[in-house]
Order: sequence, then structure tokens, then C-alpha cells
Amino acid sequence: MSAKVAIQKFSFPFSCAARLSQQHEVTQEGRVQVKLHDLQENRVLSEASPDAVTGALAQNEQQAQKSPKPPPGGDRPAARVLVGTNACQSAVLSGLTVEGEDQRPVAKRQLSSESAARTITVVKKSAVRKEAEEHRYLKPKAHLGQRAPPPAAGKRRRRKDLFTNSEVFNRVDSHVIRAGAELKDKCVFDVKTIVQSITRGARNELERLRSVWVWLCHNIEYDVSGYLGRSERLCCPEEVIAAGRGVCCGYSSLCTEMCREVGIECQEVPGHSKGIGYLQGQSLKNVTSDHLWNSVLLGGQWFLLDACWGAGRVDVQHESFIKRFDDFYFLTDPEEFIESHFPDEEKWQLLDAPLPLEEFERRVFKTSAFFTMGLRLVQPHHFHIVTDDGEANVSLSFSRPATFTYEIAQHQDLLHRGAPEQKDSSISSFGLLTVSHRSMKLQLLPPASGVYDVKVFAGPLAATTALTWVCSFTVDCPIPRAMEEIPENPFLSWGLQPVAGSLGIVGSSQGSKAAEAEEGVLELALKTSRPLMVLCELVHPGLDAAVAKRCLATQIQPDALTCHVLCPLRGFYRLSVFVRDYEKTEVKFQNAGNFLLHCKGKVVGPDDLYPPNLSSVCGPGTRTLEAGLSKFSHTTALVSTQQGRCNVTFHNQRELELHTVLSREENKPAAVPLSRQLFCTYTDSKVTVSVSLPDAGVYRLGLYAKTSPGGDFSPMCDFVLRNSCDQPGPPFPAVYSAWRKGCVLFEPRVGLLEPLAWVRFRARVPGAQRVSVMGETQTDLKLNKSRVWEGEVFSGTGLQPLKLAAASGDSGDMAVLLTFDIKQLEGEV
Repeated sequence: MSAKVAIQKFSFPFSCAARLSQQHEVTQEGRVQVKLHDLQENRVLSEASPDAVTGALAQNEQQAQKSPKPPPGGDRPAARVLVGTNACQSAVLSGLTVEGEDQRPVAKRQLSSESAARTITVVKKSAVRKEAEEHRYLKPKAHLGQRAPPPAAGKRRRRKDLFTNSEVFNRVDSHVIRAGAELKDKCVFDVKTIVQSITRGARNELERLRSVWVWLCHNIEYDVSGYLGRSERLCCPEEVIAAGRGVCCGYSSLCTEMCREVGIECQEVPGHSKGIGYLQGQSLKNVTSDHLWNSVLLGGQWFLLDACWGAGRVDVQHESFIKRFDDFYFLTDPEEFIESHFPDEEKWQLLDAPLPLEEFERRVFKTSAFFTMGLRLVQPHHFHIVTDDGEANVSLSFSRPATFTYEIAQHQDLLHRGAPEQKDSSISSFGLLTVSHRSMKLQLLPPASGVYDVKVFAGPLAATTALTWVCSFTVDCPIPRAMEEIPENPFLSWGLQPVAGSLGIVGSSQGSKAAEAEEGVLELALKTSRPLMVLCELVHPGLDAAVAKRCLATQIQPDALTCHVLCPLRGFYRLSVFVRDYEKTEVKFQNAGNFLLHCKGKVVGPDDLYPPNLSSVCGPGTRTLEAGLSKFSHTTALVSTQQGRCNVTFHNQRELELHTVLSREENKPAAVPLSRQLFCTYTDSKVTVSVSLPDAGVYRLGLYAKTSPGGDFSPMCDFVLRNSCDQPGPPFPAVYSAWRKGCVLFEPRVGLLEPLAWVRFRARVPGAQRVSVMGETQTDLKLNKSRVWEGEVFSGTGLQPLKLAAASGDSGDMAVLLTFDIKQLEGEV
């Protein structure tokens, strides 16, 4: 005798599923025949609840139509037997029809003589297809009520196969948090009532599990007092709910109970964890395990979760619990879960190759943030590092842009100490941290012999919050390396910052390693993708900030930035570079790179530092191009001369009004004003700035221009002039306003003449009708065929300077162009 149960178009309030073994038959019509004597062995369908069988779900109707027969040797089509509770039996059974054995065709009533078993035939309906669509990412469940073992080795689904990210649970999470708060206000502590409320609206098994887990994380706090033995530890579900707190067993037992209420197979898993109280390097062999978590069966596969760790963390120092929802511990992949959780039973590792306990103890501790940020440990693979020549190295890779820092301190036993965030922005000087496009390298240099704890912190590149603890190491330094102190780096890493590319910097002449400053001098060149402004900072443990400014000269060009560095002290320096877009004056400068410099030989003396008040814009570049000043004879910011004189030429295409300034360190008075050491000549669009330096040293030559009519002079650029000649350069003649564009002085090119001497004068003065030299006597110059005024002039005794004057037009008035001083006769006061 058999019975045929037809499922009408209705939906179950909730369902449990039993996977049919391969020995059950699937008919060509897509029906499933389940041998009853097998089902009777299942506790779900036992005689204790014979009416619980309310229907069965066969495989998808489309699949049945496409594949009327199962492939030879292949897997049988999946089927689920839906089991309702007693509360819904009457509603379910009202939609079922049962046929007797005699009503079936004769061909289908022929059973073998060995089989006296009854069969149930299940017919699929559209309502079942709709439910299957809602459960599209879950496979049928195993039998509830009997403990299923972990699956055998083989390819398993990962968390990302169940859901892409936690945002898919926004609707569920919001409902659970809101319902949980309402239940708490009403003092509802009954597990069944809570589960029914929080899972209302859950569309499938995964959402029901999510509801349970989120409720646990948001409504149960870790019982720190109970953990410390100051109060009774609560593990009973009802007591945990009423108190709103519990230790790990409270979370795990309550999770198991609530999962049972929603028909999800859930196991408590005891084992060791690297949580509070864990000591780095301790042996766990023959030590009683101290933690409990859960494993749940979804779609025939076991997954891991820990609501205790998902609810927050314990502040060991203040003996308090800090609520902080951590979604990582919901259905964590076994390969990541094993980094912090080691089960007593090897099978609950859920790994194809189980991890030995000794390897678990040696593994580097990684927080949940390590995995959520997509980090990967390159080296070392074990937490304990012994220095080699006083150095230890840590390397991480990452798939998404990130920033890093670290802390190094004397070793303490407890792993979980201090805050999980980096609070101080400054970084230790006992290591060098460098971040490239996809990797982070940390070179640790402990200052003395001993054992140190190292914490690495990380965060998204654009994050504005504090960086988060991601992993920890212990460094054993038998013999430290003898070396100079490394300056602190508040900008976390050395070399170009990961954001340098987005800031417009595409290359650097210096990398992340220390660069040697030969002869105390170094040049940093940065290639840019667009015009930038730059500011630089130089730091040395023994260098005064005011002196440090005189060690830098920067040149800004449309496609390059150059920083010239002087090192007045031996040791390590930090050179930090800050940039912004050239035209965006309202934008703040951002750190683009930090370079470690080292000077171990010759240093630059105080007299050889760059002159004070040096502009941040040295040498020709973006600003001069904008003003129409081009074709500079000296394209770099530094100009050296061994003769004490030089000429800087360029073209003034827009005929701007120009002004030049020569200066040097103020504590060196000059016998002649430094303005007399400059002489400018304008011919057509070409400008020549002649410089005669009074003695050896370093000078600043400043170039200014009026870029708008009636405006003030604006700085164009500065040149650094370095003179190695000890012979003083003579001054030029004093210049007056009548000396204008087109005027050229050929002779004499000095402004201090010998007394009682004949001096040849040659000058071009456009538009002049008359040119004379006036002193103790007046001498008129003659105009030659080359349009140059020339003549021999007697200098006199020096009682009066010589004045070069010219008259233009018919007025005959003479305007002074230049004046020349006469040296005093010996013995004359």
C-alpha cells in the first residue's frame, strides 16, 4: 500500500529539510519515492511525531523536464522533505490529498517481492518553485535532530559564495536590532518568543541564522566580572538573556538553542582561542581549552561563527567590555578562523589539511581587520623573530590601497593589551616602514638587547579615523646594531606615500632606503604629472629648525620638483615633501613622501648654508614661464662661480618691469651696498643680469616683476650664487631711472675708477641727442658709426664722482644715467 501526497499552492511558515540518500528513487515524472522504512529510522519522522510529515519538495520542475532520467553514475536529483510543526499541521494537511494503492496504474503498482515498504510520491507545484528561488544560494539541509559530521575533504563553499557582502543583510539587521530593543523594553526573556519576533520577515535559512547572530551580538555583553571569577558565570540561555551578559559558553549555548528554534543544525565547538588571557608563545598541549564557539549546517555544509567575538572586545586594562559589532566572525572561512580558534576535535577545523597545535601556537596573531582589509603576510610566518645583525623584517601585501604604522615596546606576556587603535600619530624611531603600491615592509632596529612586542596597525588609504591593530610579533634582539638615531616620522612610512600618484607625483630619484649625502650634499628630484607647488621639511635630532630652513632650496617646474639638501651634521635626516596643485591656492599641502638621508662623511659648514630668506621657488620654472620669462642661461637654482662674477640672461617676452635684489647672511656687513654688485641690461627682449660678488660665500639673487600695470613687484624666482673666489669683485656704477631699455654700457664695466687716470667710455643710449661725462670737468662723447657714444675721460683727483648724462629732444636738459666713484688718493682722507 502506498500514499500519494499532492502539494497544493501554499507556503510553509517555516520548514526543515532532509536530504534524500542516493538509494531513494526518482521517477521519470520528477517525483521522489522515499522508502518509508528508511524514514522511520530518522528521528524527525519517527513514531513520536507521525503527523509531522506535511509534504515533500522535489527538484526543480524545469530540471525534471530537461533531464527526465538521472545521468548514469551521476548524482541523483536533490530533494527535500518539508517538515512542519504541530501548530501548522491542520493548515497544511487541509491542502493535501491522499490516494490509495488501488487507484494507481497497474504498471506503477508492481513492486518486487522483497520490498514491502510504503512509498510517498511528491508532486512539485509553482509555490515550491517560488520558495526554491528564495533559497537559491542554499542547498537542501541535512536531517535535523541527528548530529551530522563535518563534510569530507573537497571543494567547499566559502562565505563569499553565500553572500557578496554584509550589506545584503541591511533589512534583516535593522529589523533584528529594532525588535531586540523592543523585546528588551518589554522584559521578554523567552527564547522561543524572541526567535519568532526577530526572524519575522526572514525569507530563508541564511537570513534566519543572520537574525539569531545579530541579536546575540547586540543584546548580550561579555561578562567580564564572571570571567575574572568575581561573579557566577552565566551559561543557561534564560539566565544569559535575563542578565544580558554571559561568557563564551553563554553565547554558544544560546546560539545553539535559538538555532534549534528556527530549524538550523548548530553545534557548540570547544577549543583554544587567542583571546583575552592568551600569552604569546605559551604551550597549549595538555591545557584545558578555554573557549566555545559554534558551527552551523547550511546547505549540507558546516560553517563557523563566534557571536562572543562578534559582540565586541574586552578592555583588559580597565576590566570592561566594549561593544563593537564585528561582522567578520559570522560564517568565517575556516582558513581564517583557524588563525585565532583551535578546536579540541580536529574535524571542526573544517580544513582539508588540519593544522597541528604546535603550528597554531607559532602562527602570527591576526585580528579580524587583517582579513577584512585584504592583507596577506609575506614574512615572517611565525610570531617569534630573532634579529640578524640587530635587524628584523616584516612584510605584508595588500590588494586595496592602505596605510600603515607600528608600535614597538618592551615585551609583556598578555597579547591583548592596550587599545586596538593607534592613538599617537608619531612613529617609533626604532625601525623603517615603507609602503609601496601593493606591499608594506618594516625594518625593525631594536635599540638594545631584549625582547620586544611589535604591533602593526593599518587602515584604508583615505581613512580619517585612527589606524587599527592588524597583527602582532615578538622580536628577540640578542645584540643590537650600533647606529645613529633615526628621526621620528609622523607621516608613518618612508619613500613616496601611496597617495603620491593621486597628488601628481609619478617618480622619485630616491627610494625608501637611506640615501647617502656625499660631501654633505644631496639632490631629490621628483617627476610630476601636472604642475605642483612644493614645501619641504628637513629634520635631524640635533638640528635647529631655523638652521634646517637654510639647508633647503627647491625648484618648481611644470613637470618636475627638485630639492637641494645640505647636511651640516652627521647622522640620519628626514626629508618630508608636501605638495598641492599649483593653481589651487585654497587647497592644503599634503604629505607626498618622506625620505631618509644619511651623512657619514664631510658636512657642510655654517658659512656654506643657503642664504636666509630664500624663496620656496628657486630657479626658473612654472612661475617664470607664466610671466613670460624664458630662455634662461642657467636652468638650475644653483649657480657657482670661481671668478667672483657671472651673467644670468633670459628673455622678457611681455616687457615686464623687472627688479633684482642681491643679499646674503646679515651678519656680514659689506663695504659697498650689495645693490651696486648688480647691473641689468635690457636689449630688445633679452635681459642680462651681471653680478660681481665682493668676496667668497653664498648669495641670493632675487628676481621680481610687475605682472600687472600699477601692481607691486612679485617674486619670480631666486638663484643661489656660490662664489669660491677670494678676490673681491668691484661694484658696478650706480644706476638711475633714465637708464632704460636699450641702454648698454660697454666701458667701463666697473663703478670704482682709478684717480688721475684716463678712462675710455663707450655706451649706447637710444634717442640721445647728446651724451657727456661730468666730473671735475665735462667731456662730451662722440657718436660713432655703430651708434655708440665713446670718448676718453680724465677721472680727476676723486673730489667728485663721474656722471654719465644724456640729453634727449630739443630741451637740452641733461639726465643722469650712471655715476662712477673715484678711488681716493693715497694719504688723502
